[in-house]
Amino acid sequence: MSSLPQHEPDAFPEQPEEWRPRDPQTAGADHLRTEQPAADHPYADQADVDRPGDETIAEPPVQAPHPDNWQGGPQVEPDPGETARDGSDFAPQRQHAGHAAIEPTVIYPPAPEPPIFRPWQGIEFRPPERIPNFGHFGLLLLLLFFGLVCTGLITRAALHHNLFGVSTVQHAVIDIHYTLGSEAILYLITFIACLLVFPLVWRKSFFAGIQWDGAAALHLRWSLVGAAFVCFLFALLSGELMPGPSNAPIDKIFRTPGAAWLLFGFGVTFAPFFEEMFFRGFLLPAFCTAFDWIAEQIKHLPVRPLAPNGHPRWSFSAMASASIATSIPFALMHGAQTSYAIGPLLLLIGVSLVLCAVRLTTRSLAASILVHACYNFMLFSLMLAGTGGFRHLQRM
Repeated sequence: MSSLPQHEPDAFPEQPEEWRPRDPQTAGADHLRTEQPAADHPYADQADVDRPGDETIAEPPVQAPHPDNWQGGPQVEPDPGETARDGSDFAPQRQHAGHAAIEPTVIYPPAPEPPIFRPWQGIEFRPPERIPNFGHFGLLLLLLFFGLVCTGLITRAALHHNLFGVSTVQHAVIDIHYTLGSEAILYLITFIACLLVFPLVWRKSFFAGIQWDGAAALHLRWSLVGAAFVCFLFALLSGELMPGPSNAPIDKIFRTPGAAWLLFGFGVTFAPFFEEMFFRGFLLPAFCTAFDWIAEQIKHLPVRPLAPNGHPRWSFSAMASASIATSIPFALMHGAQTSYAIGPLLLLIGVSLVLCAVRLTTRSLAASILVHACYNFMLFSLMLAGTGGFRHLQRM
């Protein structure tokens, strides 16, 4: 058999039209067809006899693009059962003898489209905010105003029905049942509103947000009682060096029949809890966070990371400044009871600084409440002993 003429891969001048490779995009398969013999051909009735010029040339492998690199990566031979992108299979190609092998056509798929949704692993989550801050303190003021409105409505209803024999606002202001009762109702309504609202804002329980930590207070109970006793000694020393006025408003309230015992119970239960929640639970942390934030903005300092329990970490300067800023309104609120005398006012600031130190060192609001309650209990116990069980209030 004579040697086969060599041709360029893409030039077939001598081939009939039916032998030329068809476009895989339009034909659907890469088969090479041969012309069927006529009926009078010598080999027409011999289907299994090899006919001259009809030898089968080795089929060239069809290469598929690598899935990791469509633009020129390593290529592999597809399986016989694979299907091309246009729906045709990678069927073996037959080529007539006397012609060069045809180089397969590689069809590259379009570039993959970017995903519609980003995977969650690539999203940067913002760290939890420092709570409580001044935004939360403002929300507390709104809830307090709501409680004040509700308390006013309840007081009006009580006056309308002459509860405790009081029917006018002027009499209710000096009546111990209305003064302490309205204050207790205000605290309760505000507290219930806080229990409902702040967990929705903080995504954690209310007591976790204000750093209650009753276990720490229980563990340090004797040390906290000792801190309360130190405050009690300061009160005795202040009374000797800088006594308050002899006829202060608080003294007039105590002389009301039955008021002393009501004040005793209120002063060791309701008052310590709600005053600490307001001043050391919200205002003190808000001041600490605000002072640290101001320092970070001015000095371009990095934000302090949160503690493992999610509570903020403050600098010493921020805690010291916040303790002073918290103690001033605390003393002014109680100063009306002693006509804003300088001695009791300084005592209240000192006691508040001790309460702030306990709150910040133990990271427990329950600890400062325990100190506050024990301090009030010691003061009332001294008054109880000095007046013969509140029977001789003129000795005060």
